[in-house]
Order: sequence, then structure tokens, then C-alpha cells
Amino acid sequence: MDNETEARQHAKRSRKGFAARFMRDRSGSTAIEFVVLAIPFSLLVFAILESCISFAGQQVLSNATDDLARQLRTGQIRATNELNETAVKAMLCKKLEVLVAKGCPGLLVDLRSYPSFADAANVKIKFTNDRDIDTTGFEVKPGLSMSKNMLRVFYKWPVITDFMRSWMSNLKGGHTLQFATVIWQNEPFND
Repeated sequence: MDNETEARQHAKRSRKGFAARFMRDRSGSTAIEFVVLAIPFSLLVFAILESCISFAGQQVLSNATDDLARQLRTGQIRATNELNETAVKAMLCKKLEVLVAKGCPGLLVDLRSYPSFADAANVKIKFTNDRDIDTTGFEVKPGLSMSKNMLRVFYKWPVITDFMRSWMSNLKGGHTLQFATVIWQNEPFND
């Protein structure tokens, strides 16, 4: 046998020996198993955190909406020229800034008086063709004493985790719609 053929056979045996030794060696298996399991574990942790923060934001939004509706229902806040969209957003935003960005970007409000509860209940959320909220007809005009009112508050919650965006978002720009609605009849207070 010539030296070149012998060298090839030796290299072939040593590669087989290396692969066999690598498969038998268990000293690094824990590290490899950790790496293999760390990726799905991290994805699961981020999914749980993203969902929990989103649910907390929804609850804060609901509580802020209920609180504002109670103040309107009891006459603590009255229908005046000063009660406009900016003022209502500022009242809500003061409570929402615990979890959302300063100034509450993406906050939308619709506060109107209706002739009956049935009319208020028939109002639907409308969307544009590009997966955004249709704000046509949104206004801030609460009713007087004994009137029936509905307050709808919408917030475009940003999905922070990139890989969750396609699963959680239902609005354009990677946002999830969070909303709260309260329908009530004002108490008899002096206008």
C-alpha cells in the first residue's frame, strides 16, 4: 500500500472514531440540552408576559371608563362647553398612564346621548378596509339629567414582542384593540 492510500484510510478511521467519540461523550450534553430547551422556554415566557401586560392594560382601561361614567351619571361632571374630547381623554389618560405611554397615543373616545337603551345597544364598532377603527361619527356630547348615555373608549395597544405581533395584533401597525363600553341613565341632577 502506498503512503497516500494509507493516509486516506487513517483519516477515514479517525473521522469515524471522532464521530463515535462525540456521540458517546456526555460531558457537554447538559449544555446542549439547555440550549435546545432555552429557546422555546424563552418564547413561552415572553408570550405569557405580553399577554399578562395586555390583560392588565385592558383592566385599567375598563376601570378608568367605569369611573368616568360614574362621575357623568351622578352629575359630578356635567355636559358643558369645557367637556370636550380633549378633556375626556385627559381624564382617562390620567388613570391609563400607569401602563401606557405619556399622552396616551392611540386613545379614542365616543360619548353620546341616545333616546333609548336599545338605540345605544345597536351601535357597532366599525373598521376601515386597512384594519383600523372607523371613527366616523365619534363625538363627545353627554346628555343632561335623566338622559341615556354611552361611553365607548378604545385604545390601540402596541404589541411589544415581535414574534407575538402576528398572533396578537388585530389592527394595522401591530396593535391590539382594547375597548370598554358603559351604558347608563343619568341621575336626576339639576342642569
